[in-house]
Amino acid sequence: MSRFQVNKVAVLGAGVMGAQIAAHLVNVKVPVVLFDLPAKEGPKNGIVTKAIEGLKKLKPAPLGVADDAVLIQQANYEEHMSVLGECDLIIEAIAERMDWKLDLYKKIAPFVAPHAIVASNTSGLSITKLSEALPEEIKPRFCGIHFFNPPRYMALVELINTPTTLPQSLDDLEAFVTSNLGKGVVRAKDSPNFIANRVGIAGMLATMKEVENFGLTYDVVDDLTGKKLGRASSGTFRTADVVGLDTMAHVIKTLQDTLSIETDPFYGSFATPAVLKALLEKGNLGQKTKAGFFKKVGRDVMRFELESGEYVAAGQKADEVYARMLKKPAAERLKLLRNAEGKEGQFLWAILRNSFHYAAVHLASIADNARDVDFCMRWGFGMKQGPFELWQEAGWLEVAKMVQEDIDAGKALCKAPLPDWVFKGPVADAGGVHTPAGSWNPTTGQFVAPRSLPVYARQHFPESVLGANAPSASVAGKTVFEDESIRLWTLDDEVLIASIKTKMHAIGPGVVEGLLQGQALAAKDYKGLVIWSNDEMFSAGADLQSMLPAFMMGGAAAIGGAEEEMQQAMLKLRYSNVPVVSAVRGLALGGGCELAVYSSRRVVAMESYIGLVEVGVGLVPGAGGLTYIARRAAENMALSTSKDLLPFLTEGFTGAAMAKVGTSALESRKLGYLLDSDVIVPHKDELLFVAINEAKALFAGGYRAPHKRLFPVAGRSGIATIKAQLVNMRDGGFISAHDFHIASLIAEVVCGGHVDAGTLVSEEYLMAMERKAFCSLLNHPKTQERIMGMMSTGKPVRN
Repeated sequence: MSRFQVNKVAVLGAGVMGAQIAAHLVNVKVPVVLFDLPAKEGPKNGIVTKAIEGLKKLKPAPLGVADDAVLIQQANYEEHMSVLGECDLIIEAIAERMDWKLDLYKKIAPFVAPHAIVASNTSGLSITKLSEALPEEIKPRFCGIHFFNPPRYMALVELINTPTTLPQSLDDLEAFVTSNLGKGVVRAKDSPNFIANRVGIAGMLATMKEVENFGLTYDVVDDLTGKKLGRASSGTFRTADVVGLDTMAHVIKTLQDTLSIETDPFYGSFATPAVLKALLEKGNLGQKTKAGFFKKVGRDVMRFELESGEYVAAGQKADEVYARMLKKPAAERLKLLRNAEGKEGQFLWAILRNSFHYAAVHLASIADNARDVDFCMRWGFGMKQGPFELWQEAGWLEVAKMVQEDIDAGKALCKAPLPDWVFKGPVADAGGVHTPAGSWNPTTGQFVAPRSLPVYARQHFPESVLGANAPSASVAGKTVFEDESIRLWTLDDEVLIASIKTKMHAIGPGVVEGLLQGQALAAKDYKGLVIWSNDEMFSAGADLQSMLPAFMMGGAAAIGGAEEEMQQAMLKLRYSNVPVVSAVRGLALGGGCELAVYSSRRVVAMESYIGLVEVGVGLVPGAGGLTYIARRAAENMALSTSKDLLPFLTEGFTGAAMAKVGTSALESRKLGYLLDSDVIVPHKDELLFVAINEAKALFAGGYRAPHKRLFPVAGRSGIATIKAQLVNMRDGGFISAHDFHIASLIAEVVCGGHVDAGTLVSEEYLMAMERKAFCSLLNHPKTQERIMGMMSTGKPVRN
C-alpha cells in the first residue's frame, strides 16, 4: 500500500506567516526549508536568518522550544532552487499579491518533484486564478491552504481546491495537516476570503458599524464580545490588534475588490471603517507596532479615540445586567437581548442577528455545509459556538422569525430575505441545520455527513456540532466501575480507561482509590490502564478543598495520612506490571503532574501545560514530585561520566521552587517532566487512540515495571550550595522570606537531607521528607494565607 509521506516541506516566503508555519513544522518534527529572496547586502540568506531570529522574540511563542529555531533550513531563490526537488510539500506564503505569486510559480515549476503537492497560503485570493500560472503536470497537485495566525495555536486550516485539483491530492494533504500538524481541516469553496474570513471579517465590519450606531467604546465592546458572549477573550478590537490591522485591511479590500452589490447584498457594509483608516494612516497596525485600537503605556492600557485622534484611558466595562443575560439559556438570552432597553443589549442582539443573517444568505456560495461554517468560526475565531449552532439551540424557527422581522423593518444590514430553506423543508422539519445524519447542504438539499477519511479513524471522540448527537465519552464504551470521582471503562475490552470526574479533575481520596482499583483491574484482566479525560484538563492537582475538613479536625497530622496514601498510589502506578499510560491534554499541574510522571509512559497533546506549582499556594509538591526530581537527577548522572549530582538537579529544583510550567509538551520535555520515550501528539482528538495503542504496544513488548533501586543524593553539600544562592535572592529582594523558607525545604528534600553526598536512599525515604515539609507548611500562617487567597480569588498571593 502506498501512502503520501511528507519527509520535507519547503515554505516559500519568510514573512510573518511563512516563518511561523516553518516554526510549527519544526514543533511537529517535520524537516522544513524556509525560502526568501536573496539579500542585497551581506549573506544571501540574510532575510531568512533575520526572520528565524525574530521567531525567538515573538509572543505567543511560535516555537515550542526557542532553541529549535536552528532546525529550520535556510535558503534563497538564487542559490537553492534545487532543494525544492527534495520536498514532498511546498507551501507558498509570500505577500498577498497575485502578480508576485504567479511570477514565483513560474520560477519554481521546473524544480518541483513529480509527486509533490504545491499549496498557496492565501487568505482570500482566487486559487483557480493562481493555478493558471502552473504547468499542466502540476495543476492536479495544486490547491489553497489557509493557516490562521498564529499558526501554532489556531486550530483552523482551510483547504481550497481548483477545478483541476485531484481529489487524492486534497485527501493526502488533509490527512497530513490533521494528524501531523494537529489542525482542524475545513474544505472551502474558492470564493472571496473563503469561509472563515468571509464570515468573520464581515462580522467584524458589521460589529464596527453597530458600534458607531450605538456609540459604544472599544473596551466596552470587547468586554461584551469576549468570553461573556462565548468568543475569544480578546473580544473584537483586541483580536483585530492581534491579527494585525494591515492584514484586516487587506482582507476587507479583497471583499471590496472581488464582490459587488450584485454578488453580495451586504456589500454596503464592507466600507473600510473610518477608525481603521485613521489607525492605518498613523502606522498603528496593532500588536506588531505596539499600538492599534489599544496600546500599553507603562502598565496602563489606553484605547484609541477617533474624535480626538488620541489615546485615552481604557478599562470601561459593560453593565453587569448583560453578563447575567448572557448566562441564560439560548432562547431566553436572545429574546432578552432583542427586547433590551439599553444600547448594550440592543447592540448584542444586532451583531448576533447580523451573523445569523449573513451566514444563512451565503452558506450555499462559500461552504459545502453548515457544519463547516460553524467549525470555521470556532477554530478560526475562537468562538465556543458557530452562528448556526447558537441559532439552532435557541429555537430555529423562532429565531428565524425574529431575524426576518428585523429585515422587514429595515433594522438589518441589508434587505436580502433569509433563504426559503430556513423556513420550510428538511431544515425547518428537523429544527435546524445540524442533525445526526449530517449538516445541511443547501446546494444539494441534503444533510451531509462528515468526511470519512482513514485519518479520522484515529479520533474516537472528534469535535462535533450541536445537534449532531455525536457519542459522548462520558457514556461511551463499557463501564466497569463508576462513582462520583472516577469512571473506569473500556472501548475494546483490551485496555482499561480511567477518566477523572471531579471538578478540574482534582485528585482527592476518591480519585486515589479509583486509580488503585483501576490498576488492580488492569493487572488482572487488561493489557494496560490509560488515564484520559475528554477536555482541556488532565488534572489541576490535589483537591485542597477536600482536605480542609480533615485539617480543621485533625490538623496537619490528618493531612499527612492522606498525603502518604497518595504517595503510595503513585508508587503503585510506577511499579505496576501492567503499563499505565497518562494521556495528558491541557493542564497537568501539581498532583496532575505527579500522576503523569509516575506513570509507565506519557502520551501528551502538543498544547499541554505541565508543572509542579504548589509553591503558588505556599506548599511543596507532596505526592512524590520532589522524589521524582531527585531520582531523575541520579538517573541522568548515571548516564554521564560526571560524579557531581548537583548540575543534574538544578533544572528540577528550579522548576519546583519557581513553579515553572512547560508551556508546550516540547518545553515540558526540556524541563524534565517528559522523557524522550514519551509520545507527543499534535492533534488533541487523536490522544486516546495513540495512548491505547501505546499501552498495547508496551504490553505486547513484554512490559515489566522498573526495578526498585536506591539512588544517590546530593546531601548536605548540595543543600548548602542551593541555599547560598537563595540567600542572595532573598537579600536582593527577588524572593520573600516565605519564598526562601519554602525553597529551602524543597532543597532539603531533593538533596536527601543532611547526609553525605552520594548517600543511597529510597523513594520512600524522600517521600517521608516530602510529607514532613508539606505538613509543616500547612501549619504556617503565611501558607494558610496563600491557600485561602487562591481558593477565594483563583490568583496566587505573594507574601
